[in-house]
Amino acid sequence: MSDSPIPATMTLKRGLDLLRAFRAERTPLTNAELVRRTGLSRSSVSRLTITLVKLGYLRRVSGGRALELSVGGLSIGTDYARSNPVTQRVHPFMQRLADRLNVTVALAVPDRLDMLYIACRTSAQISTLRLEVGSLLPMGRTAIGRAWLWALPASERRRYMQALLEAAGPEADDLWQRIKRDFDQIDSTGACITVGEYQRNAYGIALPVRVGRSETLMAMSCGGAGLALDIAAIRNCIAPELKSAAREITTLLRNVDAEP
Repeated sequence: MSDSPIPATMTLKRGLDLLRAFRAERTPLTNAELVRRTGLSRSSVSRLTITLVKLGYLRRVSGGRALELSVGGLSIGTDYARSNPVTQRVHPFMQRLADRLNVTVALAVPDRLDMLYIACRTSAQISTLRLEVGSLLPMGRTAIGRAWLWALPASERRRYMQALLEAAGPEADDLWQRIKRDFDQIDSTGACITVGEYQRNAYGIALPVRVGRSETLMAMSCGGAGLALDIAAIRNCIAPELKSAAREITTLLRNVDAEP
């Protein structure tokens, strides 16, 4: 009997989907929460989590039911970060910008309906917004995602918007209004800012940027957190710096193969 590759391929896909459910917030998840996030059946999630724990990709939190990412995938991510020319070239520049503005600076590409940080640097003074290379943020609810969406060709943007609004369910109308507002911001100012939509008391200001020989579309952002945010001051202070930084990043990476 010949072995069909389809079941194994689907199992791999489901396992990767399950690992992707552990987003940037680093919150441990139970099997029931993984069922809700992935749409997989309880039996599938149970089998996959048992396997992924045995392989070292997940671990139990304090011996309980909740799970969190383990060290299994660390070498893959580390190898990517070390070998990626974009990450290597921009991190020193981004660190200087983060320290000067006291923010987190990120460069991201799309990953399904999320934005994946391929470069990220944070000011040492920030303690409440700890993001890093590999962090996944929701495309539809962050400035960095909306900036990337804005720069897409119209037909591709419609396809993404349809998927985002379908995923939003009853919140679709509110999400559309917020995205449209940020598209209008970019039309008028070149950047958009969101406050408290992804993380309470946190803001992000972002714009699209095309990188490398292929002019790959990415998005760049600055972000931070605080209890009494002065949005006008943030916009007036950070937006010009971000625009200047985006131009420098474009120059810095102009001869790089930047496909994610």
